[in-house]
Amino acid sequence: MTVRRLNHAVLYVRDVARSVDFYREALGFTVLHQQATAAFLRASGSTNDHDLGLFSVGPDAPEPAAHAPGLYHLAWEVETLAELADVREVLQSMGALVGQSDHTTTKSLYAKDPDGLEFEVCWIVPADRLSEVGSSMAGVKALDLDAELARFGADTVGGLGVSWPVAAGG
Repeated sequence: MTVRRLNHAVLYVRDVARSVDFYREALGFTVLHQQATAAFLRASGSTNDHDLGLFSVGPDAPEPAAHAPGLYHLAWEVETLAELADVREVLQSMGALVGQSDHTTTKSLYAKDPDGLEFEVCWIVPADRLSEVGSSMAGVKALDLDAELARFGADTVGGLGVSWPVAAGG
């Protein structure tokens, strides 16, 4: 079996309408179907049936437990560093941005939704430019997005899932 990429995510949330508003504003998702206890959204440019499902567990559901077994975060990939910069601005304005990391081959923003669920938005260095950053996954440093924009250009299309050199044949 070869997994190509995450097709969609489904999250339990306290308030579906509040979460729909958040993901629409933060990431530009559009609503495909919504009712009081569930919603299905699609990311801009996606051809998926849906990219995000939201199901209500009610306002009294417990907070996610830090460092407990369960999902840590989801990562959505953007096409260009300009898009990453735009998302950073939106997340900052919403008070949702909680971190910015340079993982060498990926440039990442981290944010939390209204229920405290963490997600990542990343841009991946194109495979033909990996030599500019090296191929080591060791260490994480603070993201200097302005420096990365200067190095790669705002409109350079990212690696679209290529974040590590792949040996011939897969």
